[in-house]
Amino acid sequence: MAKATDTPMMVQYHQIKDLYPDAFLFYRLGDFYELFEEDAIKGAKILELTLTSRNKNSENPVPMAGIPYHAASNYIDILVDAGYKVAIVEQMEDPATAKGMVKRDVVQLITPGTKLAGQNGDGKTNNFLAAVVHDNAGMAPAKKGEAPRPYALAYIDLSTGELKATFLESAEEVLDELGALEVKEVVLAKQDDLKAADVASLVGEKGLVVSFQGPAQPSATLTYLTKDLKDALGQAVTSLLLQYLFDTQKRSLDHIMPVQAYERQAYLVFNQVTRVNLDLVQNARTKQKAGSLFALLDETKTAMGGRLLKQWLIKPLKNRKDIKARQDVLAALTADFFTRGTVQDQLKYVYDLERLAAKAALGTLNAKDMVQLKKSLQAVPALQNALTGTSSDPILQDLGAGLDPVSDLAEVIEAALVDDPPVSVRDGELIKEGYDDLVDSYKQALTDNQDWLANYQEEERQATGIPTLKVKYNKNFGYFIEVTKANLSKLEEGRYTRKQTLTNAERFTTAELKEHEDLIFAAQTKRYDREYELFLEIRRQVKAEMHRLQGLAHDLAKVDVLAALADVAEERHFVRPSFHEDGNRAVNIVQGRHPVVESLLPAGEYVANDVTFPQDQFIQLVTGPNMAGKSTYMRQLAIIVILAQMGSFVPAEAAELPIFDQIFTRIGANDDLVAGRSTFMVEMAEANLALQNATAQSLILFDELGRGTATYDGMALAQAIIEFLAKHLHATTVFATHYHELTALADAYPAIENVHVGAKLSDDGRLHFLHQVQPGAADRSYGIQVAALAGLPGPLLQNAEKILAALEREGAGQVEVEDTVKRAAEAAGSAEPDAKAPAAAFTKPSGFAQDLPLFEVAESKPSKAVSSEAESAVLAKLQETNLNKLTPLDALNLLYKLQEMGEQHG
Repeated sequence: MAKATDTPMMVQYHQIKDLYPDAFLFYRLGDFYELFEEDAIKGAKILELTLTSRNKNSENPVPMAGIPYHAASNYIDILVDAGYKVAIVEQMEDPATAKGMVKRDVVQLITPGTKLAGQNGDGKTNNFLAAVVHDNAGMAPAKKGEAPRPYALAYIDLSTGELKATFLESAEEVLDELGALEVKEVVLAKQDDLKAADVASLVGEKGLVVSFQGPAQPSATLTYLTKDLKDALGQAVTSLLLQYLFDTQKRSLDHIMPVQAYERQAYLVFNQVTRVNLDLVQNARTKQKAGSLFALLDETKTAMGGRLLKQWLIKPLKNRKDIKARQDVLAALTADFFTRGTVQDQLKYVYDLERLAAKAALGTLNAKDMVQLKKSLQAVPALQNALTGTSSDPILQDLGAGLDPVSDLAEVIEAALVDDPPVSVRDGELIKEGYDDLVDSYKQALTDNQDWLANYQEEERQATGIPTLKVKYNKNFGYFIEVTKANLSKLEEGRYTRKQTLTNAERFTTAELKEHEDLIFAAQTKRYDREYELFLEIRRQVKAEMHRLQGLAHDLAKVDVLAALADVAEERHFVRPSFHEDGNRAVNIVQGRHPVVESLLPAGEYVANDVTFPQDQFIQLVTGPNMAGKSTYMRQLAIIVILAQMGSFVPAEAAELPIFDQIFTRIGANDDLVAGRSTFMVEMAEANLALQNATAQSLILFDELGRGTATYDGMALAQAIIEFLAKHLHATTVFATHYHELTALADAYPAIENVHVGAKLSDDGRLHFLHQVQPGAADRSYGIQVAALAGLPGPLLQNAEKILAALEREGAGQVEVEDTVKRAAEAAGSAEPDAKAPAAAFTKPSGFAQDLPLFEVAESKPSKAVSSEAESAVLAKLQETNLNKLTPLDALNLLYKLQEMGEQHG
């Protein structure tokens, strides 16, 4: 807010700042952008600038920090990447002709969601801006029999013009879609709406920038861009998003494509937790691309191909026909190595066509960008010929025939622009000789005058007898004659007019030199103006072909992704999966592998595993020790499903799959302290998400459910969840557990199969993992042996062995609990509660493990006392027995022997 003591300039500054209170104001003063007051103090700290002050001698000096305008983009990137907004204030009139204060205004507001890709940015990453609207007027579309979807979401990448919209059921779905798209900024409507406020709060908690926008103003542009949306809610959210762009960018946005509506349920759906658990786009531990599935697959040669690959990865398909279409092209490229090689060789010369087309529309395309565009277009004919002429595969021929190389535009740029133009388009040296007669005439005039200058210099040397006399040029002083001070005595008095004195020389001019200087400057200025005029005309031609360029960019990105997937398939021995067409839900993967884990191991070390789910057996209970490979086995199944449904080949020897609709995972131990949720609470929430939303067409991966609470509580919950899955959901499920007692459920439910990850103890007691998934249940968890591998102290491990033996002696073993599980399963089978009933309606069934005491002590029976002699004999036998080396048969024999000893001494 302006103060009474403000200068006219600061009054202007405050007037603009009041309109953009949440942005850093880059206020143009000459060759600098200046920050004032709080912006200066905060900006100096973030950008490491020198903090000075304006009006230093006043009572209240104004804090101030400056940035050279030519280096501003780097500083803007730093602020925007940190989540701030930057308003660029430019001079709107020539200071030389302005009367009073130079008019200034904001020419662009740069925000995290509207930032264009920087020079050092990742070209294979989209920068999405999204808008969210909640239905307050009954506009939400709802199909018959389906739940209403009161939230609409639209998103755009300003650097490419890609614009899409969808409808969602809940705020949780909104947050998950924002997370999947890696949105940086969310636009909400300026209105007194509790739902909007809720969304703003949730979005803010996720660390996203929230911006508010007033009502959209009707326009022909909005009508055109939203013409394909038939519902009011979709038009409202898209118009809100576009109006925000119009208000912040303040320039032509002709590259934005009409909105495309999409259904989230048309794709294989999985949430952010699953994306993280599976390391799809970044490694969960390092938060980097390396170590992710995306990094493994990314053999793309272009930035737009990399972006499309990521989109395919986070949104696999559900339509069998569309999956098959991708597979057919991939199979053809995999089979034709030479065509694929030629295509990829040419793709290396293709720059980011999507963003180059957008630059043309935004008016930021410079001459170097235009040369990149030309080189990209010149690579297309050879690529197209490889597909249509060299290849004999009709699928590849059709793919090549569909490309529009836009050769006419490449020819225009080739004819007009030099191959290595300067960055600035205002300083000439852009246009080739022979393209324009007027430019050529100015160049000739400059050449002639340069020749004259050389002759003039030689003439003056002869006339003065000074061989070191030079005719030189300086940007500030123009052309001049320079004579060293040692030679000044040789000059005839009055021959030259002094222009500048230096330490070791004097600079002069003459009327004749001044006349030719004027001629040179006039020719140079006219040449620069003419070259700039021609450049703008070429840029207009590029803009006119923008939609053709966008279409070509999309087609080349698709070719790039499929060629990359073919490379991966060949190099890593992936195979084409097949899909059941008759509703069969069976899964049959032969020697499946986790591709990322396999890539990190030496060749031949990864142990492949079959994954088999017969039609009537859809739950696998996986047991085995920690580190044996249970989680890898689970993850590789999910990754194979995702690869298959995105149209890729898969890491296996063969794969037959159903089409899945959703994937749910509960893997690892994570808390959410900010939201006040413990590890166990997070575990239960993630399990609940699957149980509430999964269908018989879903894939569920549950790892160690129930471990975050008391043993019997956890076991009871785990058993109840397994039974719920078996009786109600029928989803394909892999349930890994250390509760070996639960393996008894396979006897009660035909849908459940026991498998285990093999391990064995060597003679010296060391544990060796086989990493092989085998039928049946594991006999133990080998927890103490795994602890030994971690390096725990020997005395501690020995004590643990004794404690384990004592627990097993005292009745905490497996046999009694297995009986309890069987009884509970049978009891639950005869009185299963309604799956649709609310949680409060469920009563705790009797007989669950949680009803048992941790240690069961047998009551003494007066009818048959046991002598102290018998007790001593039995204890002595137990002490000399190594329980860790007992097989199940040995254990039964031991129990029989102990019983005999008791009877003999009883």
